[in-house]
Amino acid sequence: MTATPIRLLLVDDDPLVRAGLALMMGGAEDIEIVGEAADGAEAEELVRRTRPDVVLMDIRMPSVDGLTATRRLRARPDAPQVVVLTTFHADEQVLHALRAGAAGFVLKDTPPAEIVQAVRRVAAGEPVLSPAVTRQLMRHAAGSAADTRHARARDTLTVLNDREREVAVAVGRGLANAQIATELFMSVATVKTHVSRILAKLDLDNRVQIALLAYDAGLLEDGH
Repeated sequence: MTATPIRLLLVDDDPLVRAGLALMMGGAEDIEIVGEAADGAEAEELVRRTRPDVVLMDIRMPSVDGLTATRRLRARPDAPQVVVLTTFHADEQVLHALRAGAAGFVLKDTPPAEIVQAVRRVAAGEPVLSPAVTRQLMRHAAGSAADTRHARARDTLTVLNDREREVAVAVGRGLANAQIATELFMSVATVKTHVSRILAKLDLDNRVQIALLAYDAGLLEDGH
């Protein structure tokens, strides 16, 4: 049990889903449910009042949907981490939410223990997204904008030095800090410093966005 419980807000328009989530999360001693919302507008108000660490956010809701709410919440100076709830692996709305700053996503039929662990991971600053799922999402969303996205990503990454670029690719491959440190022969503290600099230079929110940018630039295929 942690000294300070993770403050969690549940957002879903289905009261049965919220009840199920509350039941599974209520059994974790290190998680405190600070509120429940039925749509994005209500979620924004509750975030302002309760200041959660993590928001478990449904994508499809009436009024203000999860994508819009995620974008607005991540723009706040005290932004909580957002984990998207979805029923589909390859969902373009999920990809948009990740680009808007969500730290990852979980399927609604994910085993309860894994959803609890996902909340713990994003609260600790770790993404909840595998490289395989990232590639699946990107293929799903590929289309006429792909070439433009590729060129823009390549141009954006020019601000990184060679070492930062290597770290960005490793993040895109889904490696943890310790794995990156071993592969690139540096300390974990140095890896963390590089990741922080990459986020600052690229004006990104989290490691998921680094991974998406690396994918857009084609670095996860060609290794350069």
